[in-house]
Amino acid sequence: MVNWRTVIIGFILAVVLSEFLGFIGLTIGAAFGSNGGNTGQIIGYLLATIYVGYSIDGNYINGAIYGAIIGFIGGMVSLIVTGAIFGTFVATTGSLTVLALESILYGIIGAIGGIIGFIISVYFSRKEEHAV
Repeated sequence: MVNWRTVIIGFILAVVLSEFLGFIGLTIGAAFGSNGGNTGQIIGYLLATIYVGYSIDGNYINGAIYGAIIGFIGGMVSLIVTGAIFGTFVATTGSLTVLALESILYGIIGAIGGIIGFIISVYFSRKEEHAV
């Protein structure tokens, strides 16, 4: 059974954190003469999918699947929103290829984040059992 509440919260977190941290990365990168926007977006997706993996019941495979779904779909939406805001998204084959490749990258990052989140949840649940 799909935990839609966690999926929706994770999706919103992924898009908001990636856009916010991407903007911060661009701002800091501009000050130092580099492009840190992609790094900020990657960190945003990793944090959001760690939350999803932490919140999901089941096993690490569920964390990876939920994280990958949120990373892939959230990445696609985020890239389209960023392109619309900054006017960089042009519906050409090159832009669509970049959109697909970066969405796959965010899906992989999401799967990794989901697994990390699940491992963290298992670690904390074991600590609580020993404390009782």
